[in-house]
Amino acid sequence: MSEANTEGAAPQESGLKKKDPVKGKVIKATLAGAVVDIGQAKPAVIPISQLRKEPVRKVEEVLKEGDEVQAWVRRIGNDGHIELTLIQPLLLEWREIKKDSVLKGTVTKLEKFGAFVEVGAERPGLVHISEMSHDYVRSADEAVKVGDEIEVKVLDVDRRKKQIKLSIKALLAEPEPEVEEVEEADNTPIPTAMEIAWRKAQEAQSASQPSKAPKAKAASSEMDDILERTLGSRENS
Repeated sequence: MSEANTEGAAPQESGLKKKDPVKGKVIKATLAGAVVDIGQAKPAVIPISQLRKEPVRKVEEVLKEGDEVQAWVRRIGNDGHIELTLIQPLLLEWREIKKDSVLKGTVTKLEKFGAFVEVGAERPGLVHISEMSHDYVRSADEAVKVGDEIEVKVLDVDRRKKQIKLSIKALLAEPEPEVEEVEEADNTPIPTAMEIAWRKAQEAQSASQPSKAPKAKAASSEMDDILERTLGSRENS
């Protein structure tokens, strides 16, 4: 039976599912692995390849009969057979990482170009420096520090290259645009080009004509003299 067919939901009597943590006691060590009592109807098995990440030549290098173990469910067969692993499983498999999903993670490393964040996948994701803030960030340590627990949004996942692009900025509210103070505008209408030309023509015409005020003043003085002489002649007659 293929691996795909043996994986699936656990039988109802086990109450377990893949990645569940379990505790048990080693009851037998074999060439292929260890048999562990985890309190189920059937003992579970830890294959020798699942005892640790590094290669193991003999089960006794890692476990022996009577050892208490902390393990995780790796696979559950339709017949109730339970396979365990001592290698802590990933919180996120590659197929479980979706674009636009929001994850929690821990900053593990800073570089000039950004920060690496552990999100529980096979590899940490990268927050590029341009995705740390809406404001300009000169270096990654201006925005985050190693050990910071942060929320990030998945921008892209490349399963072939095993790369995860993350963003902090995508979860931050965009800043409101700054409103510049505008001085109160002068409501005086701006003259049109025709009005300006008309005014200039009027000013030029006024400047070219002699003033009428002196002539009027002279005429008034002359009339006063005539009137005075006339009245004087009548009084002498």
